[in-house]
Amino acid sequence: MRHLISPLDFSVDETEELLLLAEDIAKDPKKYSKVCEGKKIATLFYEPSTRTRLSFEAAMLNLGGSVLGFSSADSSSAAKGESVADTIRVISSYADIAAMRHPKEGAPYVASLHSTIPVINAGDGGHQHPTQTLTDLLTIHSLKGRLDHLTIGLCGDLKFGRTVHSLINALVRYTGIKFVLISPEELRVPTYIRKDVLEDKNVPYKEVESLEEAMPELDILYMTRVQKERFFNEEDYIRLKDRYILDAAKMHFAGPEMLVLHPLPRVNEISVEVDKDPRAVYFKQAQFGVYARMALIMTLLELSL
Repeated sequence: MRHLISPLDFSVDETEELLLLAEDIAKDPKKYSKVCEGKKIATLFYEPSTRTRLSFEAAMLNLGGSVLGFSSADSSSAAKGESVADTIRVISSYADIAAMRHPKEGAPYVASLHSTIPVINAGDGGHQHPTQTLTDLLTIHSLKGRLDHLTIGLCGDLKFGRTVHSLINALVRYTGIKFVLISPEELRVPTYIRKDVLEDKNVPYKEVESLEEAMPELDILYMTRVQKERFFNEEDYIRLKDRYILDAAKMHFAGPEMLVLHPLPRVNEISVEVDKDPRAVYFKQAQFGVYARMALIMTLLELSL
């Protein structure tokens, strides 16, 4: 039995296999419509979510399985003080696989230690978001045809953004990756990511504050929102939330092949006028998320056609 707690839980070769499976699913989803008949996924979401929770549920339903779970801590026994360990022990007798989102870093890992079914980390605090990373990798792999020799610009909240942290961890394993880290000083990538991941693996990167300055050299621009729920001080949030707004004028600085990704939800960091630009692929990215999670469920449950 395997879990997915970190994007590094799968090797590069295993990730490639999963992405190829997801791409095959994308070509003909109906072919996979009965793979999970009789199987159930429990979606244990202690934090609000739209795309991640519903894409897990859509993924299992598309595979012919069924869904149970809760969408907030208030609607679970966590409100009564039940521990994550006890919850997963119980859920293990109800479902075949579980996806957990939790505000505390490490909670899905704790769950995996007490579970008798595969546990998927659907986001833990500001730490990791491995299924979003699989979605991001699938989007890039499908639209660019490769995951190597790319210059990736990460823009916005690089301090608290778990999607950013997971994506960096995943991409440093590929040849020829360069990062341009675009953020105000207060929201820079944490020191442990900079030193223990980028510098330790000799991955080229630079930190800049100007989005326009960075755009001409990018193959991928990964925008993020400034996350109000991660701030302790609302004044700091208000001061920083509109620092980067991608609009049609700024898109003129980008090359014709650059792709804009965003894990969503967006607030106002991408103007709606950018949606019409063919380089804006964040809604395609959301669709790829269903295919990535379908492939992941099949892989963890060791199912095939």
